[in-house]
Amino acid sequence: MGARDRLIDSAIALMRCNGIAGTGISQLLEHSGISRRSIYLNFPGGKSELVAEATRTAGQASSALMRALTSGADLANVISAFPGMWREGLLTSDFRAGCPIVAAALGRSESPEAADVAGETFTEWESILADRLEAEAVAPETAKSLATTIVAAVEGAVIMSAATRTTAPLERAAQQLSELVALHTGKRAAETRA
Repeated sequence: MGARDRLIDSAIALMRCNGIAGTGISQLLEHSGISRRSIYLNFPGGKSELVAEATRTAGQASSALMRALTSGADLANVISAFPGMWREGLLTSDFRAGCPIVAAALGRSESPEAADVAGETFTEWESILADRLEAEAVAPETAKSLATTIVAAVEGAVIMSAATRTTAPLERAAQQLSELVALHTGKRAAETRA
């Protein structure tokens, strides 16, 4: 892995635990094992440019995973699996690691570009989910509204889980979202429970 990729991976890892304001150049250097000179060679705009690119990279990876998980799948069942996807990360980090996209959204004063990329990523996630809902015969306006609700509820539940140091908020939100999607797609709620 090259210096640029190592810096991006380190920025993502640190943003998940420390946010953008708590992710300094010295922490990035220590975590990545890269020289200070390499930061400015790869990211002439410094930390702001680096965290924006880290946000873009994390967002693209998450979007690709979301597309893969939802492709041809019953969305209500996919949503019921969300807690399992987040549980390990929350538990192994002792509830310190959250979503790097949320960290970027909240770090506008440190990196307006990263916050803008976060907004684009959330919009893309909404679009992926809305398209999938429309494929399950949900009306376009309802699909868009439901997609917004899913993204907001999952991201909020991850934050609540980190704050309360339990995955219970995530588990409850996923169950309710799964039932809500099942209601809109005409599936029985019992079919959506794993």
